[in-house]
Amino acid sequence: MGKVVNKAELALLTYFRPMNKLVIFLAMLPAALMGQTLSSVESVEFDAVSHRFFASNGNTIIIVDGNGNEVDYFGSDPESDYGMEVMDTVLYGISGSSVKGFGLVSGTQVMSKAIPGAIFLNGMASDGDHRLWVTDFNAKKIHELDVTDFSNVTTTEVVSNTTTTPNGIVYDAENNRLVFVNWGSGAKIKAVDLATYEVTTLLTTTLGNLDGIDLDDDGSFYVSSWSPNRITRFTNEFVTDEIITAPGISSPADICVAVSIDTLAIPNSGNNTITFVGLSVPDFVNAPFAPDDISLMVYPNPATEASAIGFELRESNEVELLLYDDRGTLVRQLLSGVQPAGKQKVLLTGLNLAPGTYICSLKVGEQLFTTSFTR
Repeated sequence: MGKVVNKAELALLTYFRPMNKLVIFLAMLPAALMGQTLSSVESVEFDAVSHRFFASNGNTIIIVDGNGNEVDYFGSDPESDYGMEVMDTVLYGISGSSVKGFGLVSGTQVMSKAIPGAIFLNGMASDGDHRLWVTDFNAKKIHELDVTDFSNVTTTEVVSNTTTTPNGIVYDAENNRLVFVNWGSGAKIKAVDLATYEVTTLLTTTLGNLDGIDLDDDGSFYVSSWSPNRITRFTNEFVTDEIITAPGISSPADICVAVSIDTLAIPNSGNNTITFVGLSVPDFVNAPFAPDDISLMVYPNPATEASAIGFELRESNEVELLLYDDRGTLVRQLLSGVQPAGKQKVLLTGLNLAPGTYICSLKVGEQLFTTSFTR
């Protein structure tokens, strides 16, 4: 239940409209748990067969299990600087100006293909069968690789000039297109029609420096941005559906949605950690939502590292979200600035809250909303 103060009138909030998918599991994997081995985290990819994640780490690839708590090196020589893709029995990774493939079982290299004219290969996507696509951040190109025959891998420059700076990329089979995000302010999300290789702009965002993109099993897109540091979920028509933030998210890079375990993995290139966010749907009471009310809720409550603060804005507004302990001491400023309309989710991961009672204070324009939770 949330308390609302609006022009000296006090009312009780009894409703928080359920989202399609909400966080129920979350863990932060810091470099300290990895023997200080994470030093250049740019990409995360999931191996559904062996239930493990791969993290690119400069000139190495690190294995993280599905619970985010066991770590090892993948093979003796695999390397991936940026984007990665698991396809069939091979992990493909970008290594300088080349794309390399490593057997999932052996960890040994099974292919290597240099991309002609490559300057800065960054994002990677696959069709799950025999095609890979890679973006060239500096050259503003997109290349297609046919890896049917490892001894004769072919490359084709399918987009010669994206006009923007392409970063993460994903294959959208339902619409026979590639969708890629771009760097810079007012960053654009674009698509490549795989029938014609025509490039179109799907959305010009208000975000800066888009890095990663991936799809869930509902056809929704998750996009990471550096300005602000957050994950934005879009519908397939690219309408903002949900915003995910957390104190531990820092320069989120090439994200991965592990569909089979309903988990979003966020590599934080700003602090060399990996955040895992569960995307299962919890049960919430559906009650009437007053037109002028703003929902504010902490769930689950009592809170754990898996908890999040949720609210929904009817329209874009100046927002400040503060967290206090029961003595009125400010614990953390969680949000400050203009936030877009829609669902907002602020994760409590990494705060290491001591047992006790806490108060969330949400200021939206001239309105003040509060709710409490226990830890």
